Amino acid sequence: MMQSSAGLVSDAFHLTFGCGLLTFSLFAMAASRNKPDGVYTYGYKRLEVLSAFTNALFLLFMSFSLAVEGLHAFIQDESEHKHYLIVSAVTNLLVNLIGVWFFRNYARRNLVYRNAEDMNYHSVCLHVLADSIRSAGLILASWFLSLGVQNAEVLCLGLVSVAVFMLVMPLFKATGGILLQMAPLSIPTSALSKCWRQITTHEDVSEVSQARFWELVPGHVVGSVSIQVKKEMDDRAVLQFVHGLYHDLGIQELTLQTDDV
Repeated sequence: MMQSSAGLVSDAFHLTFGCGLLTFSLFAMAASRNKPDGVYTYGYKRLEVLSAFTNALFLLFMSFSLAVEGLHAFIQDESEHKHYLIVSAVTNLLVNLIGVWFFRNYARRNLVYRNAEDMNYHSVCLHVLADSIRSAGLILASWFLSLGVQNAEVLCLGLVSVAVFMLVMPLFKATGGILLQMAPLSIPTSALSKCWRQITTHEDVSEVSQARFWELVPGHVVGSVSIQVKKEMDDRAVLQFVHGLYHDLGIQELTLQTDDV
């Protein structure tokens, strides 16, 4: 009885925490529509990226916890039929399948994010999809155990853990890269290097330094470049030249700092 109660409490905690994250995702969708202000000068779009990252982090933790649970079942040789979790698992599976149907357009593992909203929607879809896989794994393990299959729980939990991990890692890398202001993957580094060479070889430029580029949100690349213009040369012509180069690469916002030498 104590083990059953612990299992139900653990399952209830997982569902409650998951519902809280989904609520945060909905809040991020609404709050991201607010316009930039004096405090958040870039706006609130990155709130959706943060929400997607939080969902991905939770799912990776779920994958790890399932692996630990499977290892514990293997060490303890637990082969009892866990009836007390079946009702919860079946109910959870049915509810999550409805959610997967609503977000079916975002169910692909490697989705191309056009904006922050796509990333947040994708994280919600992966959340309900991973939860569905988890519930299906518990149901399948229970069925195998009822048939007398040895280590069925270990096998099912292990497969679910690997499936969730593989499903979520691309989203975790994408959101983490944006929050850490990694160089945009949508623009090849070779193209950025080519622009750098074109600017440094310009007859009016003596030095280029501190070229930084990152994605503010998916589909919106910003950057900053510091250049030194030769004395008595026209800064405006150089600025127009540099802006044109990076604009052609898809960089929407570019901050240029010029110094005369």
